[in-house]
Amino acid sequence: MKYLAAYALLVLSGKENPTEADVENLLKEVGIKTDKAQLKVLMEAVQGKKLHELIAAGMNKIQTVGSAPAGGAAAAVAKDDEKKGGKKEKKEEKKEEEKKEEEDALEGGLNLFGDEDEY
Repeated sequence: MKYLAAYALLVLSGKENPTEADVENLLKEVGIKTDKAQLKVLMEAVQGKKLHELIAAGMNKIQTVGSAPAGGAAAAVAKDDEKKGGKKEKKEEKKEEEKKEEEDALEGGLNLFGDEDEY
């Protein structure tokens, strides 16, 4: 990721086609050691491509990957809720009762500026 970020920074700073040496020098300037094998793989992957094309292709991949796990997790939670039965409903009712008690307590003398209707 750091190699790709350095490559993108170089492109955005005006260097249209950064070389391996350019990326390595940039990383060296900020104190990061480079793995030449990983850098070479990146440079081969981006060779002849524009940065905006790489970003667009990456966004398409993120969209397909990002949505898959959420559906599986929701199904697992739903099954777990079915096993628990009405326990969840009882907890929600209890929370609502506690919330109402708190609201009632706040109304008992803490309304320093009168009712809202008087404004």
